[in-house]
Amino acid sequence: MSRPQWGGYALGASRGAFRPSGIFLCLVALFLLSGWLAWAGYGSARLNVLVFVVTGWLVSLCLHEYAHAVTAYLFGDRSTAERGYLTLNPLKYSHPLLSIVLPVAIVLLGGIGLPGGAVWVDHHAIPGRLRHTVVSAAGPATNVLFTLALVAPFAVGVDIFAHLDFWIAVAFLAFLQLTASVLNLMPIPGVDGGNALHPWLSPQWRRGYDMLAPYGMLLLFALLWNDRIGGWFFTGVFWLGDRLGLPRELYSLGFDMIRFWQV
Repeated sequence: MSRPQWGGYALGASRGAFRPSGIFLCLVALFLLSGWLAWAGYGSARLNVLVFVVTGWLVSLCLHEYAHAVTAYLFGDRSTAERGYLTLNPLKYSHPLLSIVLPVAIVLLGGIGLPGGAVWVDHHAIPGRLRHTVVSAAGPATNVLFTLALVAPFAVGVDIFAHLDFWIAVAFLAFLQLTASVLNLMPIPGVDGGNALHPWLSPQWRRGYDMLAPYGMLLLFALLWNDRIGGWFFTGVFWLGDRLGLPRELYSLGFDMIRFWQV
């Protein structure tokens, strides 16, 4: 029996390789439950907002990396299935510390959606520069879609006071997705935006890029730490949020609420 085809490539992985992991399903369940509790006003408002934001952020991280992995798989890299990336299990990522712990810590401490290094892709198995660019861009595209979906209720004028805690949580999660979208698309070596440009660089520029790529996250930190550059970044993010209809006062309240140690 012939295997199913997608874009000329045989899809050789078993169904189990695509089955969502129990960890991911638990994250989704906690996300939905905390959202319902915040909507209904049950329990601690701060705890509901904290769990909603953290689990929502982790779900988005899983889907971000899944987008990279499944796109690479469809373009010819079967190793993404063998490594378990297509199960949406965050513990399968190459660097769980960078992919999960560090981004969550930055969310809690800095209120910013930090991209993290995660899935390993065998680019030698993927033909064509455009496909490599699409693989790199697939992750940030999920953040953009998350941003638009979360901002949509505010753009159409939802009554935020009817379920204030819930909308505070949604607004802050939307802000995190917006910052992640911008950061991931920045043309920095080792970050998705830079990786999308990498196939189109000349051999000389590629060598320089490859030397800097392992330190891309440190470079990103250094840029954001700089008062001027960090100021430009946040000014741009606030401007984008305003244009999308995201209320500043709501996501500011969300950041205050998840900092549970500052009661």
